[in-house]
Amino acid sequence: MEWPRCRIVLYGEEVTLPVLGALISLPVLEHLDLVAAPTAEALRSWPYAEQVAVCEIDPGLADTAALTEAFDLPLGASGNCVLVSGARAGDERIAACVVPASTRADVNTLVRRELDVRKASFLPMDRAVEESGMEYGGITPVGLPQQWRLLVDAALTAEAVVCVGSGLRRSKLLIPGAVLAHLPGAEVVEGLGR
Repeated sequence: MEWPRCRIVLYGEEVTLPVLGALISLPVLEHLDLVAAPTAEALRSWPYAEQVAVCEIDPGLADTAALTEAFDLPLGASGNCVLVSGARAGDERIAACVVPASTRADVNTLVRRELDVRKASFLPMDRAVEESGMEYGGITPVGLPQQWRLLVDAALTAEAVVCVGSGLRRSKLLIPGAVLAHLPGAEVVEGLGR
């Protein structure tokens, strides 16, 4: 799929980056200081990282509504990453669910079924922050603990470019939608967001 991009010259070399709305794209591998430590570590070894851009923002604009308004972003191209947990026979199961910002993760039906648990609920904020190593409101599917499942709404993989968290509230990642399906452990799920 062809995705919106810009070409810039960086250190004498032409680099192609995804663009979305009025966000200013920078090559993420050249600006790992703008992402959470676990995200930076994951990006260093991910073969698709060169297709990812990072955009520095005011942390006060990190929430979806403020960000989409400030940067003229299409709501369907913004991806929210929520952490959900449930248990079966004393075994806790956690999943990160990445859904279009225009929807909400179908936690009570689809996610519960995917995790094969009787009841699923959002991971408490303090645990989400501590166990992900990321800031609340900036949690990203890039660099989460490997034992967690990663469920990605199929609608996002059809978007040219998707804006997701960076692990920090002061920046966002731009990732071609098709590339989301190539995140380590990603499972593409139809109708994950409702």
